[in-house]
Amino acid sequence: MSDAQPIIAPTAIIRLDTDALLSNWRSLGRLSGQAKAGAAVKANAYGLGAREVVQKLVAAGCTDFFVANWQEAQEIEDLTAGQGSVSVLNGVRQSDMPFALQSPAKPVLNSLEQLARWKQSGRPCDIMINSGMNRLGINFEDLDNDLFSGIAIDIVMSHLASADQDGPQNAEQLVRYKAALKIVSGKRTSLANSAGIALGSDFHFDLTRPGLSLYGGIQRPEFRDVIKQVAVPQAEIIQIRPLRSGDKLGYNAQYVADRSHDIGILAMGYADGYLRSFSNQGFFKHQEQLLPVLGRVSMDLIAIDLESAPDLREGDWVDCEYDLGTASAQSGLSQYELITGLGNRLARQWT
Repeated sequence: MSDAQPIIAPTAIIRLDTDALLSNWRSLGRLSGQAKAGAAVKANAYGLGAREVVQKLVAAGCTDFFVANWQEAQEIEDLTAGQGSVSVLNGVRQSDMPFALQSPAKPVLNSLEQLARWKQSGRPCDIMINSGMNRLGINFEDLDNDLFSGIAIDIVMSHLASADQDGPQNAEQLVRYKAALKIVSGKRTSLANSAGIALGSDFHFDLTRPGLSLYGGIQRPEFRDVIKQVAVPQAEIIQIRPLRSGDKLGYNAQYVADRSHDIGILAMGYADGYLRSFSNQGFFKHQEQLLPVLGRVSMDLIAIDLESAPDLREGDWVDCEYDLGTASAQSGLSQYELITGLGNRLARQWT
């Protein structure tokens, strides 16, 4: 007899579109003009699966990847070795040094303390300039040519705080970054994130660092006809329930039926990242028919209205309306929260 365990089919998945991912990266590359487009794959590639995303982007020709910490660098090390560079955006703590010194990844040095810590290593690094965001980065007033003598700097970068808006901060940061480049120099320069790419060639420099827009996020109108949806959650109907007029549904009776109609119960909820802010706001879809979320989203279950799709039965699957812009408007959550918050119970299935 076989000792193999039976396969347990998931009750909810994320369908991921390889063609859309690669189309987005290539489109962002074209919009980057003379600059190359890298890829931010931090936070498990914004929740979609870093190893799968990196494999696909490496095969497509991407050579620059950005992660948050050394654990994330380690997770993709075998995929990027000899194929491209990995930059660790949070820099290098003292406790990171044993791993960092033997890793092919580079720290992005964010402070004078990190600079001093790495200086004796003789290893390549990147430098982050604080041009006005005031998170990580070396302050402009602390820059001095002598600080960087003998250091092998690959990318001198900064990070835009408000590139999704047309405000004065973008130009202010650009001026400060250009001034910093007169003091600290490396092989390459990089300023623009996804939204920054749309600000034009003045912001592109040598390398752009798209993140959210790779995965379907549209932060600026310039991307509306360019960026494609990558991730579509899908859920199985595990029960059909008839409601009569006056029936109360779910926790705290947040929906009360005003007519008799059928609802479907989906095995998915806020434990999967479909948060309570979608209660009475979100939609699922079946063959372009909208199926409104009814009542409060609970931890493991969602109720949807089946009135526009009366032929649906237990065991059928429905798509979640998860275009990031649309879902953001429905829920009040940012596009970043929506995609990075998708839970581990949702099986990732690439097409």
